[in-house]
Order: sequence, then structure tokens, then C-alpha cells
Amino acid sequence: MNDYVGLLRVGVTGSSGLIGAALVKRLDADSRYVPVPLDRSPTKESLEGLHAVVHLAGEPIAARRWTAEQKQRIAQSRSVGTRNLSEVIAELDQPPTVLISGSAIGFYGDRGDELLDEKASSGDGFLAQVCRDWEAATAPVADAGVRVCHARTGIVLSPKGGALKSLLLPFKLGIGGRVGDGTQWMSWISLEDEVSALIHLLETDILGPVNLVSNNPVTNTDFTKTLGKVLRRPALLPTPKLALKLRLGSELANELLFSSIRVTPSQLLATNFTFQHQNLDQALQSML
Repeated sequence: MNDYVGLLRVGVTGSSGLIGAALVKRLDADSRYVPVPLDRSPTKESLEGLHAVVHLAGEPIAARRWTAEQKQRIAQSRSVGTRNLSEVIAELDQPPTVLISGSAIGFYGDRGDELLDEKASSGDGFLAQVCRDWEAATAPVADAGVRVCHARTGIVLSPKGGALKSLLLPFKLGIGGRVGDGTQWMSWISLEDEVSALIHLLETDILGPVNLVSNNPVTNTDFTKTLGKVLRRPALLPTPKLALKLRLGSELANELLFSSIRVTPSQLLATNFTFQHQNLDQALQSML
């Protein structure tokens, strides 16, 4: 501990995931912070002395088909895991000053062309319910007087994982294209900006929900055209809805691939957050 006097110790759950690993790496490179990886069920001992906690742990949403058992795992890994963490933090003699708890823009549900900021109501569907329960599970921490942020993350773009990684091979083979009719909105953020936004939440006094997305959502058609242009490959072969529903299951395909969620990062913009990647073409050029 003496080695870290004056530095901010930030606990991170989900530190082996795409976002968590990138966050730990960035914090470690910043002389102001000491990242402290945490497991999914941190104890009072592991949380003592932390100045902040970033909670990113949870069962992957699209790892397998949504059976009843898998949906229960997804939901409980977030709501139960977050509540357990919150209750332990609330019992600490000196709790951290802030909990940044993961959430997702799935909170808003399928909303067509409606532009959604943090004041928008929650939507329908499984993921919207998961996000509502996930955010509500932080109540013990908020009741203890700790500042709580709900990081409603959009589609995080990185060639190392997530949606972009899964698209690269078919596009490089020249068989990529829009999904369904391509009119659904995709609210995205680069991995670099996602990590910067999480650190921004550590350093400001924002509380409550915060949309972690770029300020330039695009339709699926525009996304696939831009990706094809950056890779110098055609993007002409649409993937029919039926094929994806048969492959992934109807509910998962509808909520992850065909839902239209057009989100604006009002809280980030209001607190002067600077995006490194303002538009999709720039982001994809940078990372690919």
C-alpha cells in the first residue's frame, strides 16, 4: 500500500474481457492509477482501500443460443452479481467514492428511428428487462452514499472481439453484406473511446445512466458499406433474416441483430468528453 500513496486504486471486475482488459491496460499505463483486477464475487478484504470500482463482469450475451437456462445465466450474472457486489461495498467502513456499473443500450429496446438520450424510457424485450434489473441492483451502493454510474454501452468496435471481429472474415472473403433490410440503427463506439469514456466517468461527477456510444449512429446498411469500403471488399450479399434466426434462434437474432436502437451520448457531450473517433469511417480506418 505504501508504494501507492497518492494514486487512485481502481478495482475492475471482468478484467479478462475485451473492455476490462483494455481498461486495465490503460489504467496501468497512467501514472495516476493502480488497476486492481477483481473476481466476480469480491470480498470485503479485496475491496478495502479501493477509491473506485468498475464493474464489467457478466455472462456473454451472444455466446450461445438463448435457451431458458442460458437466459437465466445472463440475467443472474448481472442482477445477482451486481447486487452481491453492491451489498459488500455498502458494508465497507470506507467504501469507494464511485461505482461504475456496466449496462447496455439494450435498455431502450427496439425503437425504430427514435433518437434516444439518457432520459428515454426503457423498452420491451429480454435485454431491456436484464438492463433494468442490472441497474436496479446497484441500489445498496447508492443508498450508502456512493456515486453510481450506469455505463450503457453500445456496440464496441475492435478487431480483437465483439461484433466487428465476427464480421471481418466474411467481409474479407467478399461475402459480407447488410443484415435483413439494413434499416436498423447501430449505435457504436470504438474500444479506445469506450475505455476513455469509462475513465471520464471516474474523473467527473456524473451519476446515473450514461450512454457510451459515438455521436454518429449509422444504419446497418451504412455500417456494412463502410466496412466493405475500408476493407476494399464488396458488401453486396445481404444475410436473410430467416437464415440468422435459424442459426441463432429467433429471439436472440431479433434483439441483437434486427433491433433498431438510435442513441445519443448526451451526458458525455454535456461534460466535454472528447471522442477520438467521431465517425465510423475514421474509426474503422484507424483499427483496421
